[in-house]
Amino acid sequence: MPLVQFTSNLKRFYPSLKETEIQAKTIDELIDQVNDHYPGLKNYLTDDQKSLRHHVNIFINGSMIKDRRKLKDEIQKNDQVYIMQALSGG
Repeated sequence: MPLVQFTSNLKRFYPSLKETEIQAKTIDELIDQVNDHYPGLKNYLTDDQKSLRHHVNIFINGSMIKDRRKLKDEIQKNDQVYIMQALSGG
């Protein structure tokens, strides 16, 4: 199963976040499954149109996903997915 990891900055909002194996074939399925483990996280990651929010990036095996709108990037069973909150400021 794909392994999902989270940036430590997300733990400010979701303190129980930890590395999790999720059975999913696309990023949108993965986000739904993650939300089952961590209720409310989907609303933090996606907007009202179910697109990835601007302050969030998702990587599959070190490469940023291409489809931020429909989240249909495919995931293989041994992939590593990293969900990260983008930071700004000075």
